Amino acid sequence: MSYDSESSNPDSRSRRGRRRALVTLAALAPTVLAGWLVSQAMADHGRQDDKPPKALPSHGAPSSPPGAGTATLTVSGSPRPGSSAPSAPPQGGSGTGALAGKTVVIDPGHNPNNFRHTKEINEPVDIGTNEKECDTTGTETNDGYTEAEFTLDVSHRIRAILEKQGAKVIFTQNGDRTFGPCVDERARIGNRAKADAVVSVHADGAAQGQRGFHVILPANVKGGAADTAPIVGPSRELGVRIAGKFVQDTGMNASNYVGDGTALDVRSDLGGLNLSTVPKVFIECGNMRDSRDSGLLKSTDWHQKAAQGIADGIMAFLGG
Repeated sequence: MSYDSESSNPDSRSRRGRRRALVTLAALAPTVLAGWLVSQAMADHGRQDDKPPKALPSHGAPSSPPGAGTATLTVSGSPRPGSSAPSAPPQGGSGTGALAGKTVVIDPGHNPNNFRHTKEINEPVDIGTNEKECDTTGTETNDGYTEAEFTLDVSHRIRAILEKQGAKVIFTQNGDRTFGPCVDERARIGNRAKADAVVSVHADGAAQGQRGFHVILPANVKGGAADTAPIVGPSRELGVRIAGKFVQDTGMNASNYVGDGTALDVRSDLGGLNLSTVPKVFIECGNMRDSRDSGLLKSTDWHQKAAQGIADGIMAFLGG
């Protein structure tokens, strides 16, 4: 998901601008960040605010491991033709295990076929507060490895891990649709399934030198069909759990260009979050346009680490 278009939200721009005007702190190393995120998860259980957490100073933090991002902290509707979706399976996990009886929806960002249907995916859909394009093609590395390919591979790995723990795992798309689904339908799939958790898997398309991962949390939004008040708190906890485990399992640092080094960002402009009625977050696993991050994002070994981190976060949230 590229911030060239998605970060056009004026609330997000002004919020980041105010923080940049205050002070710049050093990087949070993965071990420090992971520990802080765990403490946030415990302290913020059930909170309903939409304010991003404050980062801890990095005094005494160990150096980042090789290959990790440099986390510089700056404080400052209905299915469309051709996109019919299968009905969501009933709630409940399959088999036995720590997650038996739980339903998780994994939303692989974009769709490998979207680039063939740019007219359709550019059609606006209602996201409650306003309208937004149905979907986008996603981004890609400089040598052409697409975000849609990445998200599907990581999502399959997440599903395998969670199913071993007894969870029922539902995909919003599996590369088998003509295009999409649109962002509003992606939200409805999780809602219909009464999912215990929904995670939308992405990779970013920012500038060279902008590195690291971040998790996007829903803001407190109300308008039209959007009312996120009931899910802001649990979604925040889900996001904090995933961010902490992602740090531990991948060694990647928090984004150095969004989230103020906390690996967390609150947004009000994403239809997939605005229209959700169940706990949901997005994760941007790294920046496909950065030469160092892209090396990780193209590595199948790293895909497995990323999937493990996301799955571990989901399991921690669900008590598995």
